[in-house]
Amino acid sequence: MSSHICKSASRVVRSLLSASKTSRFFSEGRAVAAATAVSLNSKVPLLASAYGNGGSANASRGWLSGMFALPVAAYMVQDQEAHAAQMERTFIAIKPDGVQRGLIAEIISRFEHKGFKLVAIKILVPSKEFAQKHYHDLKDRPFFNGLCAFLSSGPVVAMERESKYGRKLIGATDPQKSEPGTIRGDLAVVVGRNIIQGSDGPETAKDEINLWFKPQELVSYKSNAEKWIYEGN
Repeated sequence: MSSHICKSASRVVRSLLSASKTSRFFSEGRAVAAATAVSLNSKVPLLASAYGNGGSANASRGWLSGMFALPVAAYMVQDQEAHAAQMERTFIAIKPDGVQRGLIAEIISRFEHKGFKLVAIKILVPSKEFAQKHYHDLKDRPFFNGLCAFLSSGPVVAMERESKYGRKLIGATDPQKSEPGTIRGDLAVVVGRNIIQGSDGPETAKDEINLWFKPQELVSYKSNAEKWIYEGN
């Protein structure tokens, strides 16, 4: 009976809990699950006996098992959904200054060491018209023409990578405001020569990937390293 209740608890949790992944419940879910697992065996028989003997006690034990399983199920459901949501594809470009400075290997190795999975990569010299499409959302800014001219001034290494928590590794647009350990913080000095660009969100990434890559240039595969990088794989 308790197994049916646990399954029901999972269904209830999945349909009723919509708490933010950054909520206190979610962040403390692991502790709740661990505490429940430790205390369940000792507490359930005692609580069940208080409600009766024989069949009624067994029934109470089943319901109490479900009650204790609820926070565990809640954590497990949200943890799985958080993992799926956090894995995303992003577009990354090493701009002409990064290529000309010989930083291709350095930048790629940083993504590799962090656990980013490479899905597509190529090197090209984009035309100015292509650069205008890439920066289309900035067309009303005074620096638009300069951005397009610079992006089309030399070779660009375009990549698509899949990972969690990707944006932080690149650093702030202004290298002077980037944290040490980020690519821009360690390797760039000024905004106009910040060597790399990355998508600022999932929707932007989708548009940029569609612009820079053809569908047949993208590869889907399971990386054997993921289970050693992300918990829960």
